Amino acid sequence: MTLLTESEQRQVAEAIDRIELDTDAEVVTVLAAQADDYRYIPLLWASLLALVVPGALLFFTGWVTAPHLLLIQWASFVVLALVFRLPGLTTRLIPRAVRHWRACNLARRQFIELNLHHTEADTGVLIFVSEAERYVEILVDRGVSSRIDNQAWASIVEAFTDRVRQGQTLEGFLICIEACGALLKEHVPATHTRNELPNRLVVLP
Repeated sequence: MTLLTESEQRQVAEAIDRIELDTDAEVVTVLAAQADDYRYIPLLWASLLALVVPGALLFFTGWVTAPHLLLIQWASFVVLALVFRLPGLTTRLIPRAVRHWRACNLARRQFIELNLHHTEADTGVLIFVSEAERYVEILVDRGVSSRIDNQAWASIVEAFTDRVRQGQTLEGFLICIEACGALLKEHVPATHTRNELPNRLVVLP
């Protein structure tokens, strides 16, 4: 997985610069490689299967002795734990609900850590993407949510998510920022010049 280059990150920052000329909202973008390392997932699956394999062998063959069962169980656990740590396979083992839950939690932590809840008029807007989970979310502070219904962001998030699935993260960011800018210009127009938060793309490895 390749996150955006420095040149591509500058394009995202410049897009934010442009839309913030027309709105009082403070827009921040975050791109995470993945929301969690999920180290416990391969171990969990390996443990479950290591419990099943010896019993299955005993049931179908009937000749496996107790010492052999224990040896098979340990060997199964070690081999499966190593195999399940292969990146492509690990992702397939993680339930979608778990991936989205972890990404959702990370998005909310970033909203707080980046001080989006401390802007002058409560107009913070976070555009969050986690590539491994193919997860996109737009979080807004109450100064924006009081003027724009949450459903207004749904189509923007859906379009961006499709771009991430296709490996077009940069294009997704640029289109999303422009779409957000149009909404914010209409509902949270600029009343004075300010820039409380940095416009650079925050990249989380």
